[in-house]
Amino acid sequence: MSITGLAEVSELANSVIGRIWPDKTEAEKQQLAAAVMVIQGQLDINKEEAKSPSLFVSGWRPALGWICGLACAWNWVGLPIAKLALALYGVTIELSPADVSVMMPILLGMLGLTGFRSLEKIKGVAAV
Repeated sequence: MSITGLAEVSELANSVIGRIWPDKTEAEKQQLAAAVMVIQGQLDINKEEAKSPSLFVSGWRPALGWICGLACAWNWVGLPIAKLALALYGVTIELSPADVSVMMPILLGMLGLTGFRSLEKIKGVAAV
């Protein structure tokens, strides 16, 4: 058998082994490519929504951000001040904090996306 024949046998063996035990790095690359396609699709949708003149289409993200921001402000600034003011005036009303267990995943998700966008701009890869 010539050296060329050995190369062909080696290729065949690699092909069979690759099908039986796929290369994890190749599988990871495919998963990453699929995830990037999903993210790119969502970014395209976000761009179109942001272009909309309708406040109900383009304004929901900022509104959600403001609501989460106001709830955080209430919990950590407004509530202590209100409780102090009520205590000084002798008023006994039970004030409750906003439920951050529901709100924080949304807020942190929004902040995370903003962080990635800022990173894109810093690195100079942002399209707009």
